[in-house]
Amino acid sequence: MHLLKKENDIVSKAKPERHQELIAGLKAASPLLVAMVPIGVVFGAIAVSKGLSPLEACLMSLLVFAGGSQFVAMDLWTRPASWGALGFAALLVNLRHILMSASIGVKMEGFKPWQRWLAMPVLTDESWALAEFRSMTSTLRPAFFAAAALSIYVVWNLSTLAGALLGSVMGDTTVIGLDFAFPAVFIVLLMGFWNGRQTGFVLLASATAAFVTYRYVPGAWYIAAGALAGLAVAAFAKDEAEMPQ
Repeated sequence: MHLLKKENDIVSKAKPERHQELIAGLKAASPLLVAMVPIGVVFGAIAVSKGLSPLEACLMSLLVFAGGSQFVAMDLWTRPASWGALGFAALLVNLRHILMSASIGVKMEGFKPWQRWLAMPVLTDESWALAEFRSMTSTLRPAFFAAAALSIYVVWNLSTLAGALLGSVMGDTTVIGLDFAFPAVFIVLLMGFWNGRQTGFVLLASATAAFVTYRYVPGAWYIAAGALAGLAVAAFAKDEAEMPQ
């Protein structure tokens, strides 16, 4: 009886903690959710303007769920589609997920193996950043990550649907500035990781390498070039900081 009472006490204590983590995850994601609505709308509108049906546009967001690679795919979209080129471009753009999953994986001590596996398909730049911010001040819990990541997934798909349905009447989204929402979200995320001059050097190297590659090398290689340049500068700066004075 004593053991049963103790187990019941643990379960009853875990429920309010889980509820608090869910609320915390939703609160942390809420500003990004507002910013993601125009991005999803823009994607849906661009997709239908390229000849996709609203159903096809929505299926891409449901199954791919990677905003950056979805926009790159639309840039490369032709009729008939070159599936090899699209797949390779998506692979290049999403290589950053290897780094993000490695980074967040060491902070998932409280996750069960199946929770880790389920977390990865809904890992995005936004949910990764929110998880990293959370781990700086508290232990990252499954409920927090689930609330943040799944709310982003739902909003992204609903806004894609809205853009796909309204695309024919919206016209050029750049006229009303909706296209700026995408870089604006990443600027906000980057500022959250700002760590002085070292961060500035990393961003400068990454931006320079990406721009030069985009200018002179066709395809989506600029994504990989920017990532590798940023990693190289970050590793060099870390080695410099660890060297004895």
